[in-house]
Amino acid sequence: MRRTTARPGSVPAGPGPGLGTAQGTPVPDGPAEPEQASAAPAPAPAASAAPAGQVLRTEFPFELPRGYVDDSGTVHRHGVMRLATARDELIPLRDVRVQENPAYLSVVLLGRVITRLGTLPMVHDGVVENMFASDLAFLQDFYRQVNAEGHTRAGVTCPHCEQPFEVELGGSRLGES
Repeated sequence: MRRTTARPGSVPAGPGPGLGTAQGTPVPDGPAEPEQASAAPAPAPAASAAPAGQVLRTEFPFELPRGYVDDSGTVHRHGVMRLATARDELIPLRDVRVQENPAYLSVVLLGRVITRLGTLPMVHDGVVENMFASDLAFLQDFYRQVNAEGHTRAGVTCPHCEQPFEVELGGSRLGES
């Protein structure tokens, strides 16, 4: 592939209007900044950029063991959960229901990260709190699997017998780390 540098008064040969990077990230169309007389070549892509074909998965499909039954009697079993952010885990801590009963944390947290469930127009903590206990337990376990990615265990050696074993580093309840 041949690289060219932008010259004053010329239009840069980029990916086209509305696209700013190689990944196709939308950039708002607007007035371009004035070019300098000695334009430097475009910087090479960062070495930490994901190789072609390797994409971070942020949504994970699931199927509930029993299913959520809505007010009209429809059973919703298939859904999608997204990766949790730090904000997802911090916001529920300010919720009065969680402050009064810490076990409610998982309900509020799951209500934030489940993006789809069957044909429901929206999933929120009210939906999660009306699920069967087996479905709630399934979702709590699924949340841990999706967000931990196997990084919550560490290999250690017993100081007495020098036998290697693994320990769990994460919290025991959903939302704790």
